Amino acid sequence: MSDSTSLNLRLTVYAALFTALIIIGGYLSIPLGAVPIVLADFFVMLAGLFLGKKWGFASAVLYVFLGALGLPVYAGGKAGLAVLFGPTGGFLFGYIALAFMVGLIASQKRPSVLRNLTALITGNIFLYAFGIPWLKTVLNLSWEAALAAGLTPFIPGAVIKIIVAAAIAQAFLPRFKKSLAGYVEQAEEKAEQDQG
Repeated sequence: MSDSTSLNLRLTVYAALFTALIIIGGYLSIPLGAVPIVLADFFVMLAGLFLGKKWGFASAVLYVFLGALGLPVYAGGKAGLAVLFGPTGGFLFGYIALAFMVGLIASQKRPSVLRNLTALITGNIFLYAFGIPWLKTVLNLSWEAALAAGLTPFIPGAVIKIIVAAAIAQAFLPRFKKSLAGYVEQAEEKAEQDQG
């Protein structure tokens, strides 16, 4: 097995682990009108921070795909295309954009609290940019009603999730990246020894 294959395998496992956390976060839901309060988006944010744009994106895509197949992974144990294309479907597609944007911005240059916060805020803007117009269209709401149903009640929770995700990244991300880098170095050294 080549070094890149081994690293990809390890990252695939991490992506699957984050998908599992997103699923668990979806089960921890509080009904609030058309859009429930969930922790799934929190774990999507962490997937973007820890796995970067490619593997964070993969983790969110896998989550959406499993629910579309009929596995009960969406908020409250729901599943299927009816949910995916229902009122909350825009937020499900928004998870993919959230993970990608967080990973894209956070992984540029050296990580910092400011960059992570910027990534998380930008990712959430994309999440709601997908979710609110979709909610408005499917339920035939006015913009005011769509914002009242899909944004306003969630702002305090989103702020808390962003702060906690940034704090977790500050505490654990350097160690996580160091362990991945160490794994790559060990694989490269082993490859050199095998060639020599």
